[in-house]
Amino acid sequence: MAAELTTTKLNPESHLLLDQSLLRLPHELVRKNFKTSQRAVEHTRDIILASLRSTANAALSGEDQGEQSLAALDGMIARMQGLKRKLEGLHEEELAIHAASRRRIQHLQDLYDIPSLVDVKYDDWSRVRLNRLLVDYLLRAGYEESARALAREKDIEELVDTDVFTQCNRIRASLASGRTTECLAWCADNKQALRKLGSSLEFDVRLQQYIELVRTGEPERLLEATQHARKYLTPHKDTQFLEIHRAAGLLAFSPDTQAEPYKSMYSPGRWNALAALFTTTHHTLMALPARPLLHIALSAGLSSLKTPSCHASTGGPTTSPTPSASICPICSTELKDLARNVPYAHHTKSHVEPDPVVLPNGRVYGRERLQLLGGSGKGDGLGRVRDPMTGEVFGGEDVRKVYIS
Repeated sequence: MAAELTTTKLNPESHLLLDQSLLRLPHELVRKNFKTSQRAVEHTRDIILASLRSTANAALSGEDQGEQSLAALDGMIARMQGLKRKLEGLHEEELAIHAASRRRIQHLQDLYDIPSLVDVKYDDWSRVRLNRLLVDYLLRAGYEESARALAREKDIEELVDTDVFTQCNRIRASLASGRTTECLAWCADNKQALRKLGSSLEFDVRLQQYIELVRTGEPERLLEATQHARKYLTPHKDTQFLEIHRAAGLLAFSPDTQAEPYKSMYSPGRWNALAALFTTTHHTLMALPARPLLHIALSAGLSSLKTPSCHASTGGPTTSPTPSASICPICSTELKDLARNVPYAHHTKSHVEPDPVVLPNGRVYGRERLQLLGGSGKGDGLGRVRDPMTGEVFGGEDVRKVYIS
């Protein structure tokens, strides 16, 4: 009884390893919201103080008869009202983030209130987590409408990050199609965080703009490319010295050049590389895992089941399907590709039937079970035996004793 309770006891800490981003992302969103509010207040404050100082000086010097002062005050009031509207919108966003955080904390707290893996509450909690993982996978794959529909149907909208992934997918798609406006706006909003991260995303996007200007070959565009490089590329000379020199050399090569690295710089595939770089940077900045959580969970589960005999490790399916392959998740058509690169399970204790024997096809069974299935006969007392999984029949003399060391 004690052993059974030990094996079924729930360890919440091991489950939370997969759910760290559930709380880290709202924290990042709150921090970003606060920084945006702070920048808006400081920017408006500087403008209003400068305007107020200018208006007061004009009034004291007698240059203003009153009309200009009233107009300046009206402008300051309008700017303050605009700031108020912006802060109200940011406050509503913050309240929504706090509500989602409370729901997520309660979802994780429910796990600590479940005593055993066999408790029906654990099944309910696991089903909610599975739905979260499915929504996360759909969002990363670009199926946003399906993800929203599933989250709405299962009432887990506060447990998933649809808006974050929607923005990420939109910017990634714009880069893949050759547009940089949205990505540069995102870089401007996260300038301080990107600098702390040491990211080269903004430089790479500016470099791609430069390449597109040079690609045209038109004299006015080449002049514009030079000005663009001086404004946006040269400030990064301490960290991107080699790339800046290559960008300068690009002026001497046409788009159909075969010389490297200029051929690669002109390659249209750079847009896809930029999209991938943005996705990686975005996920790092938002504390999101690089891989879908569903893949991580499946890989962990498959690794615990994978053995050297699984044909997924050989790189392809078996030549002839067997009943064992149909019940082995590692060997299944749906999961064999995902299971191919996961490590084998680490077993410190073997669990086999009593008095094991091996058949000529390499399968191991207990002698008693084979006697029950094979009947009496010749040889060592087993007679003719039948493999219960493949249906193959062997003579009793072909059965060998297995010694486990």
